[in-house]
Amino acid sequence: MTQQAIGKYRWTICGLVFFATTVNYLDRAVISILKSPLTAQFNWTESDYANIVIAFQICYAIGFLGAGRIIDKLGTKIGYALATALWSLAAVATSLVNSTMGFFFARGALGLTEAGNFPAAIKTVAEWFPKKERAFATGIFNSGANIGAIVAPLTVPYIAEKWGWQWAFIITGAIGFIWLIFWFILYEVPKKHKKLSAAEFDYIHSDVEEQEEVAENSPRLSWAKLLTYKQTWAFAIGKFFTDPVWWFYLFWLPDFLGKEYGITGTAQSMPLALAYTLSTIGSVFGGWLPMQFINRGWPVFKARKTTMLIFALCILPVVFTQYLGSLNMWLAVTMVGLAMGFHQAWSSNIFTTVSDMFPKKSTASVTGIGGMFGALGGILIAKGAGLLFDAYMASGIAKSWVSAKANGLGDYLNKILSLNLRDKHNVLIDLNLKEFRKIPKEVVTQLQDIDPVSYKKLEALQLPFVKADLSESYLIMFIICGVAYLIGWLIMHFLVPKMKKIDF
Repeated sequence: MTQQAIGKYRWTICGLVFFATTVNYLDRAVISILKSPLTAQFNWTESDYANIVIAFQICYAIGFLGAGRIIDKLGTKIGYALATALWSLAAVATSLVNSTMGFFFARGALGLTEAGNFPAAIKTVAEWFPKKERAFATGIFNSGANIGAIVAPLTVPYIAEKWGWQWAFIITGAIGFIWLIFWFILYEVPKKHKKLSAAEFDYIHSDVEEQEEVAENSPRLSWAKLLTYKQTWAFAIGKFFTDPVWWFYLFWLPDFLGKEYGITGTAQSMPLALAYTLSTIGSVFGGWLPMQFINRGWPVFKARKTTMLIFALCILPVVFTQYLGSLNMWLAVTMVGLAMGFHQAWSSNIFTTVSDMFPKKSTASVTGIGGMFGALGGILIAKGAGLLFDAYMASGIAKSWVSAKANGLGDYLNKILSLNLRDKHNVLIDLNLKEFRKIPKEVVTQLQDIDPVSYKKLEALQLPFVKADLSESYLIMFIICGVAYLIGWLIMHFLVPKMKKIDF
């Protein structure tokens, strides 16, 4: 039967989920784009920023666990709408923040509410698509994450420069309310949808085992019961090892461009757009490839696992990012973009393993459990990255002091290090932990007033030491990002060799 005869309203539903995912990632990406101006205004260290990211991720983990259960109970229509309305309110409310602690709580609220997107999205795909199309549909809606991350650097710096950083949060947050209008007009579950043809309904429900599931009126499984299955742990552990890599790219890629190449503000738009465009292509390709294997007669589990292994291997070359970046910045951006693309390809398939292995009534709950583990991994990588970058920055600064004394700047250095320097918020500035290009303007003025010539020499001397040490720290992070997927794949393979659907 042709697609025309079957009907294609399910792809309209996929478009709605794509739109929601785009908004979801746009809202969470804003802070990474504004990191430099917010760091200057609120005097953040790398650990301060990491703690704000962690606040988001802790609440995201908690929210994921609860959201999956709530969406399974309320259903996709009401559950998805509630989640979107709440995270849009949280995004807009960030504009009212006026302190570092305020960002900590605002990002926590955003994480708690944004967690509803993926459990609702995966449940929607399970309800609206047969197994062979689910990875492709997931790849399409999951590419919305990349579109959101592309839109952010193209718009947020301009909005912030034109009207202030507060308006960046207000405008991006308000888009979610537009989505709600379309959602309520266009969405309903298949058995209640008036625009869905009988032929398309039958096609959606063409998987034999799922017909049996409906016929037996399968129960919704409790969390305690779900945690007794190896299938749950395979999905959760796979997410634990690989989700953090995406978090790292999302929250630190703009900072990487700034530290390694001095690219900030609107100048980051094109490199970030390239990276996320590549990840968009990867997301769709990741859903297309297993569908081709299944159409050739491969068992679903073999198509899924082979595809995921291919993508895990393709991510490994990201470990060469620093070397290629020493030749040309665009080579580094392309390498990271390809790794992001293969991550999204992997993500399209690991999400689909939930509906491969569990009944539809439990897909949101299992997605929530896995999402919680992924967020916990994200917390570890955020905290680890913050500590790593601070340690290497401090090491670079210490080396620059040694060089400064050897170059006749010892007296000036001793003088400025003995000062009790504070910013306009009365926060103490430790020059042993803060590079010159990151200290507030009012502190720079104090240092220049003592001896402008010596300050300029010391600033120029410090930069290469700090940059060299931070480059080493990014090399470590890219190695972690490269090997994580193979570890995740091996554990999943050991736990569920054939991804057998649970007996319920």
